[in-house]
This record gives sequence, structure tokens and C-alpha cells, in this order.
Amino acid sequence: QVHVVESGGGLVQPGGSLNLSCTASGDIFRIGIMAWYRQAPGKEREFVADITTGGLTNYADFVEGRFTISRDNAKDAMYLQMNTLKSEDADSYYCYMTLTLRAGKGDVWGQGTQVTVSS
Repeated sequence: QVHVVESGGGLVQPGGSLNLSCTASGDIFRIGIMAWYRQAPGKEREFVADITTGGLTNYADFVEGRFTISRDNAKDAMYLQMNTLKSEDADSYYCYMTLTLRAGKGDVWGQGTQVTVSS
């Protein structure tokens, strides 16, 4: 059983910053790719950024250098520092990770954390 918890969402003014966190717990042998996605009501979930075990990162074009993804392998945690937030960044943000468990390999999604950007 793996439990994933996201935190750090909230209300911020345009131009402001938020730092999202995602932590996994359970009988995890290894975490592979970790990623952030976001989804607005009625729209498909879209990729935001990902990071490999070794720290290689990849970002969606709309990030435009405003977000930074990072991870702490010792804590099974991932972060997304979001700066210069725009109204169009307001979505539910989900963490995703690939896992190796004692029972085998799989993947898991977090429950989502809401980001609201409004003046």
C-alpha cells in the first residue's frame, strides 16, 4: 500500500509564488520518474514537469522558466516551486510517480492540491 500526499496549494495573487510538495509513504523499494500534472474542471489533465531519479528535468512549454521541480530521494518527496503565477495557472495540481514495490512495479497519483490565482 502506497500513500501519496500533496500540499502547498492555496490562494495567491497574480505574480505571486507557491511551493507544492508531494510525499510518498509505504512499502516502497524505489521511486522512478516523478512528475506534476494539472487539470482544470472539464479539461484534460496536462503535463507540467517531471524529474528523473538522477535529477534531469523536463518542463511544459507554458512554464516559461517560472517553475522549478525538485526531489529529495531520501524523503521520497518532490516539490514544485512556482513563481510569477498567472491566472491561467489556476488548476488542481497532481503528483505522479512510478514505483518499484516489493510486489512489483506500478505508478500512483496523488489526490491533488488546488491552486487559485486571483486578485
